[in-house]
Amino acid sequence: MALQSTIKKEIKLKGIGIHTGQKTSVILRPAEENFGIVFIRTDLPDKPRIPVAIENLLDSAKSPRRTSLGIDGVEIHTIEHLMATLSALEIDNLIIEVEGPELPALDGSADGFIKAIKDSGIKQQDKPRDEFQVREPIFIEEKDSMIAIFPDVNFRISYTLDYPTTNFKTQYGSFLITDESFKNDISKSRTFCLEEEVEKLKGLGLGKGASLDNTVVVGKEGIISGSLRFEDEFLRHKVLDIVGDLSLLGCAIKGHVVATKSGHNLNIRLLKEIQKQKEKIQKPADQEIAKGNVAKGILDQEDIKKILPHRYPFLMVDRIIELGEKTAVGVKKLTYSDYFFAGHFPGKPVMPGVLMLEALAQVGGVLLLSKEEHHGRIAYFMSINNAKFRKIVKPGDELRLEIEVTKLKTKTGQMHGRAFVENNLVAETDLMFALSDE
Repeated sequence: MALQSTIKKEIKLKGIGIHTGQKTSVILRPAEENFGIVFIRTDLPDKPRIPVAIENLLDSAKSPRRTSLGIDGVEIHTIEHLMATLSALEIDNLIIEVEGPELPALDGSADGFIKAIKDSGIKQQDKPRDEFQVREPIFIEEKDSMIAIFPDVNFRISYTLDYPTTNFKTQYGSFLITDESFKNDISKSRTFCLEEEVEKLKGLGLGKGASLDNTVVVGKEGIISGSLRFEDEFLRHKVLDIVGDLSLLGCAIKGHVVATKSGHNLNIRLLKEIQKQKEKIQKPADQEIAKGNVAKGILDQEDIKKILPHRYPFLMVDRIIELGEKTAVGVKKLTYSDYFFAGHFPGKPVMPGVLMLEALAQVGGVLLLSKEEHHGRIAYFMSINNAKFRKIVKPGDELRLEIEVTKLKTKTGQMHGRAFVENNLVAETDLMFALSDE
C-alpha cells in the first residue's frame, strides 16, 4: 500500500501573481500525517487558513482562467501548477504559507515548483495514502468541448487540442502520469494565451502580471516571441492543468481522462462528478470498516470522520484508543501548526479552554454515535456544567481525553469528561447531549 509523504525541509519561493500582478512569496513547510494540504494567508490578520477541499473551490465565473480557493471572503488564486506538482510527486501533507492573494507564476510552468521540492527532498510517512479508482465512466460535454474519465488501474490523460484561429494543427497526446513523466514531459510546459484574447483578459482585470517571461502569446501565424519547449507545449500545459484541478479530490485518482478542448471549468465539473461517485461507492464500505474498528475499540482519524460530522479545522481528536460500553479515551497531539495557536497568546501559545471541552465532547460523541442504535444520528450539546481548567496546555503536549457516561436515555446523554497531560489533570466538565436524527 502506498504511504503518505511530505517534504523534508522548508522551501521559499517568490515572484509575481500572473493575474493580480502583485508581488507574492510562498513558504512550503512539512506537515504531519493526515494533515492534508492547507494554504495560510500570512499577509492577513489572524493568518486565515484555507484547506484544499472541493467545498472551498471558488466558482469559475468569479475566478476565470485559473483555479482558486476561498473561505469567508479570504481567497488564494492560481493554485493549479503547484497542486499538479504535489499530486504528481505524491505529496499528501503540506503547509503552504502565502504572502498575497495569488501564488507566484514563476516562468508560467510547474518547473520551478518541482525543482524546489526535488531539492528539498520528500519524506515518506507511516500512514497509507487515500486512493480512488474510478468504477464507472463519467462524461461531460459543453459546446465543442468535452472531458470524460474511464476506469483504469493507472492515472492517464489523453488530450486533443484544437485552435482553428491559429496556424497550429489539431494535436493529440496521451500521458501516463507518474513523477518522472510529469517532471520530464509535463512540468516545463508554460501558460499561454491567444493574442486575440489579450485585450479581453485585461478588460476583465486579468493578466496584470503576465509578460513574455511567464506567458507564451500565440498569434495567427505562431508564437509572438521566443520558441516552444515542446512542439505540443500548449497541449502538455492543458494536461498539467487537469492534473492540478483533479488533485483537489484530496486523494490519488486511478482512471483514464480523455478530453477535447477542455479548460478549468470542465475540469472542475468532472472533479465534482468523481467526488459524487467516490462518496457513493465508499460509503457502504466505510460503514463496514468503521463498524469493525468500533468492535476493536481503536479508531484513527479516518474512522472518527465516519462517525462524527466534524472536519478540519474543527476535528479535535486524532485517535480513540479505548472504546467501551460506557467509557472512551481519545488522544489529541498538539503542534504549532494547530490553527488556534496562531491567535491565542501567540507569543506564548496556549490552547483555549473551550477547545479542550470541545475535544472532550467529540470523544463523547464518538462513544454515543458508535453504538449501533445511534448510527446515522448527530449528537448536539445541550449543556456544560462544572467546567474547571487546572493547567495550561501548549504545543507539544498530548491530551488524553477520558469520557464516562453517567446517564443515557433514548434521546439524551450525560457524561463526565477529564483531560490529562502526562497524568496531570488539565480540565474537567460535565456534558449533556441531545441525540437527533440526521
